[in-house]
Amino acid sequence: MPSDSIIAPGEVWLVGAGPGDPELLTRKGERLVREAEVIFHDALVGPGILELAGPGARLVSVGKRSGHHSRDQATINDLLLGAALAGRKVVRLKGGDPSIFGRSAEEIEHLRAHHVPVHVVPGITAASAAAASAGISLTLRGMARRLQFVTAHARAGEELNLDWKALADPDATLVVYMGRAAAAEVAERLIEAGLDAATPVMVVENASLSQERRFSTRLDLLGLAVKTAIGKGPALLLIGKAVAAASSPALAEKTVQRFF
Repeated sequence: MPSDSIIAPGEVWLVGAGPGDPELLTRKGERLVREAEVIFHDALVGPGILELAGPGARLVSVGKRSGHHSRDQATINDLLLGAALAGRKVVRLKGGDPSIFGRSAEEIEHLRAHHVPVHVVPGITAASAAAASAGISLTLRGMARRLQFVTAHARAGEELNLDWKALADPDATLVVYMGRAAAAEVAERLIEAGLDAATPVMVVENASLSQERRFSTRLDLLGLAVKTAIGKGPALLLIGKAVAAASSPALAEKTVQRFF
């Protein structure tokens, strides 16, 4: 193995691919992608990042997009294990950060149970990219003393099992990942739990990508706004007083629409 190589044969690296923009991939993440012999990647990892792979690398889509999973988690675990036991240099590319709703713990546990070395490289999570693009602070002094991340992903037919009372904190910023389909329910449950219906909301679709779209609305109009203003891309819901304060008028004007 060359002295400057990061990956040893038989190792697995879980790499955060960030929110989609290749320039937001960390330097270490890029180096690992270039070195890998086998790359298992999620559906949300864009082509710009996959193009960084070496010419001999095998790219394997394990297609985990909300509502459309081409491989179940147990199969993914076994694919990683098989490649590692075959002596390959393995990278598992996950959108955003592997440790934020990325199910990294299941893959790490499976690999370690079979004595396979596994390492994690963090990535920029979509909430950070969305806030940066919109020019807002998620923890604005005097408006948000707390930041909460939740996922709105639930199995078909199941209600979102969240602590709505805790989430309905007027002094916090709430970020809801995979929030498009559940937007109306999220709004309804938060209002029922006591959050003001006029609470500002920003919805960001395809954060960091050229096709990014975002709009501002209020909590009681969120369900209707999501139905009419965004497409089928991954969407974040940013909820709280802090999201109404854009860092400059120029950035505020870039918001696609306002629903008030």
